[in-house]
Amino acid sequence: MFLDPRNHHDIIDIFVIGGGINGCGIARDAAGRGLTVELAEMNDLASATSSASTKLFHGGLRYLEYWELRLVREALLERETLLKAMPHISWPMRFILPYHKDMRFEGDTPTSKLLRILMPWMKGKRPAWLIRFGLFLYDNLGGRQILKGTKALKLRGTLEGEALQYHFEKAYEYSDCWIEDSRLVVLNARDAEARGARINVRTKVISADQVDGIWHVKLENILNNNHRMVRAKLLVNAGGPWVEDIIRKTVRINTTEGVRLVRGSHIITRKLYDHDKCYLFQGGDGRIAFTIPYETDFTLIGTTDVDHNDLNIKPICTPEEQSYLIEFVSKYLKVQITNEDIISTYSGVRPLYNDGASTAAAATRDYIVKMDTSTGAPLLNIFGGKITTYRKLAETALEKIATLFPEASKPWTAGAALPGGDFPVDGVAEITQKLISDYSFLTLIWATRLIKAYGTDAFKLLGDAKIKEDLGQNFGATLTAQEVIWLVQKEYAYNAEDIVWRRSKLGLRLTRQEIKILDKWMKCKFAAVASGTII
Repeated sequence: MFLDPRNHHDIIDIFVIGGGINGCGIARDAAGRGLTVELAEMNDLASATSSASTKLFHGGLRYLEYWELRLVREALLERETLLKAMPHISWPMRFILPYHKDMRFEGDTPTSKLLRILMPWMKGKRPAWLIRFGLFLYDNLGGRQILKGTKALKLRGTLEGEALQYHFEKAYEYSDCWIEDSRLVVLNARDAEARGARINVRTKVISADQVDGIWHVKLENILNNNHRMVRAKLLVNAGGPWVEDIIRKTVRINTTEGVRLVRGSHIITRKLYDHDKCYLFQGGDGRIAFTIPYETDFTLIGTTDVDHNDLNIKPICTPEEQSYLIEFVSKYLKVQITNEDIISTYSGVRPLYNDGASTAAAATRDYIVKMDTSTGAPLLNIFGGKITTYRKLAETALEKIATLFPEASKPWTAGAALPGGDFPVDGVAEITQKLISDYSFLTLIWATRLIKAYGTDAFKLLGDAKIKEDLGQNFGATLTAQEVIWLVQKEYAYNAEDIVWRRSKLGLRLTRQEIKILDKWMKCKFAAVASGTII
């Protein structure tokens, strides 16, 4: 048995299952209200859905076609709240929506169904006035202060138009935001821990049983097979794709609630155009796809919406999905891409609330928070959700349980910066130059990467280094031993994969051999981590 370094006989307030954005967001919010919190993640933080998104904070322009006005408004309001809290890992991005008179709606949206009745002569085509009206709503539902509004573009003779096929003459440009999704999860976990929560990675919940109104949660450290028991007043099921499995197999209760598992796949190619704006393309099947400037030298293309019915099958971007995305964007871009242009792919399963929608694309992106007291002890189940609204989801969850914990303080996260985010939204350039000034051995590319990953914590990471050799071994692509040590000790990293694909995207720049060297170094350096003990 291994014991909690705290008093393991105590009954904590909340135990959270799941180390994705919903679980870590709830843990952070609850800990900041003075509640005792513990979280368990069976793999790495953000190892599933939360690291496989399209990397956007967005209101969900297409959700307007489904009349999900509350969700869109909430997401639009959250964009600027989140930008202020994490200016290092999120930033504004302009989006280009090319328009052509033959563009069509997705066939089964409420809007398209209504227009088939009111305007049958359009035959599903998307009129320009409707696009502009949708963008007008998008600009004004969320009360913009930081982000720029929509404008019409004439594409001929512009840098935005240069990348597109000749018959696209008009476009609309609007604002949304970029987010480093997996870093968002880690920073929420770090902040939760700083406020008193205990974060357990690679720790599986074997069972959860209620005894006299208290949850008895049995944990297994999967690195060393040690077990321990935690007692909690409330159990939060934020298992993402596994939320239904946890209800049925871990907690062992029947439920009529469930999730619809939808696979979203992406491809990464070489840089396809010479500006920093994203394109939103409308496909002939009514679906949309983004092409997004990615990690300076690449372009991210996604996503698909395909039902994924078996959690035992690891989601991958299938050859069919790769071909679909290539064909999709090739109808818009002048430069045609092939499978040979694909540098990397990734895929994740989105656990959407099962609302009975006819297609994966039509399934709601809204979140559902439900309390279950059928066992005698309270269980809070989290269904669905999206990264943009994770903070509001956490607030909603804490509202649901407010009567259980009357001693908890009021909501607080709206004005609180995440670790490293304590600087202005427009302050990235200034703080980057300060980092270079303090550490003259840094290149601009290196300093920019550190600031966009760690913000003001970059200064703590570099410490008293005078020359780059003070940072220890260089594993390639500016990744040094000192940064790796920080990621292990401060950010729950365990192996090379955690570092090069979730704490960063340096896997795009490092060779396979360099990654192997990093992994071997970590295993030797951090034998204590490998054995499941705390550094």
